[in-house]
Amino acid sequence: MTHSLYYKFILGYLLFGLLGFISIATFSSEITDRYLLRHHSESLYDEANQIASSYSGMYQGKNRYLSSYPEMLKEVGYLHAQIWIMDRQGKVVADSRTPGIEGQVIEDFDPTFMGNKSYTIGNYYNQFPEEVLSVHAPITGNYTTYGYVAVHLPVSYLKAERDGILNIIYISSAVLFGLSLIILLVFTRTVYFPLKKITAGANEYAQGNLTHHIGVNTRDEMGYLAGTLNYMSDEMNKMDEYQKTFIANVSHDFRSPLTSIKGYLEAILDGTIPPELYEKYLTRVISETERLNSLTHGLLTLNSLDSKGYLNRTNFDINRVIKDTAASFEGTCNEKNITFDLIFSDSIQMVYGDLGKIQRVLYNLIDNAIKFSHPDSTIYIQASSKYEKIFISIKDTGIGIPKDSLKKIWERFYKTDLSRGKDKKGTGLGLAIVKEIIQSHGENIDVVSTEGVGSEFIFSLPKASNL
Repeated sequence: MTHSLYYKFILGYLLFGLLGFISIATFSSEITDRYLLRHHSESLYDEANQIASSYSGMYQGKNRYLSSYPEMLKEVGYLHAQIWIMDRQGKVVADSRTPGIEGQVIEDFDPTFMGNKSYTIGNYYNQFPEEVLSVHAPITGNYTTYGYVAVHLPVSYLKAERDGILNIIYISSAVLFGLSLIILLVFTRTVYFPLKKITAGANEYAQGNLTHHIGVNTRDEMGYLAGTLNYMSDEMNKMDEYQKTFIANVSHDFRSPLTSIKGYLEAILDGTIPPELYEKYLTRVISETERLNSLTHGLLTLNSLDSKGYLNRTNFDINRVIKDTAASFEGTCNEKNITFDLIFSDSIQMVYGDLGKIQRVLYNLIDNAIKFSHPDSTIYIQASSKYEKIFISIKDTGIGIPKDSLKKIWERFYKTDLSRGKDKKGTGLGLAIVKEIIQSHGENIDVVSTEGVGSEFIFSLPKASNL
């Protein structure tokens, strides 16, 4: 994995922060300006109306001059604002500032120039060197307008107040962005570093190093992915070892009969074996070819068992299948004087499975029982019902299986040291085929064995559903 993904994430994070800051600066400035303008214009207008109301109360039906009460204006002055009292002609008769511009006449004064607006922004008839926010309120009495109250607030004051508010917003945004770096650190620690280890592990697996272990042990998706890949690599490593062992075993089992066949035929061709012995050695050649054929057939069977959906299940009587399979060994049993003891819990016991493959299981297990049983002995075959299962047992009183070999007998080509002398034509695939067939039915097979006493193989099958 290159670093581009991580760098893209950081670049996106920084770009998000920059765009966020620009957006906050743009919209916050505009919103703050609107808020401050509305807030101060309303406050100034309320102040102007209060002053105008105070002056209006002085008339009480008398025509008095506005300049009679200049001290009142000093008492109600609005902070940072300049207040004027003007007559109807635009003459300033009182000013809240000292020194003021009392007596100055504002040229072209028009009390209606604001229209329906409560405020205006500008230099107010060129009276100020900077922009000011101005509001008007009329001074009335006896249904007559005597003058106006004008309140002026420098726009620079609004901007200063706006900048103070924006500074707080900017500082808060910067602190928030700084705190959000924790997210980046958490992402780096919990996602990027584990992902980097996982990618490095995947590269090791791609190069054939299946012993590599990804050191991510967190209890999250990354830990689960790493654990899955570690499990996969372990299984692939086991499979690789198995394939090597499998190929070695196949090569060994094919080499022996091929070497024998080649040796016998060469001996016949070069005259080492006299003509009168041809039949004897050709019989051995046929025996070796049958062994090769059996080995090939077993491999093909296992290969077909590895495929999915190969079972052809039907309902059938397991008792009948056991009887028929046992009967097929009559000749072999007569040679060793071996008898069968068949025990059935019911006269008919219907199961659901692949008839042909279950016959193969019974044939292999009974064949092994005969091979490893002593002459003049009995093989016990039992089928009993329990809950929703039928349990089939094949038990002999033969040589048994060594304790250290019990877990290995299911492996392909495996033969115990005791069995090698008894089963010279065996391929070591019989029990592997049995286990594959039983497991493909979703059932289990187990073995109980004591060396020198005998062995018992037990497997289960589901009862037929229509019973």
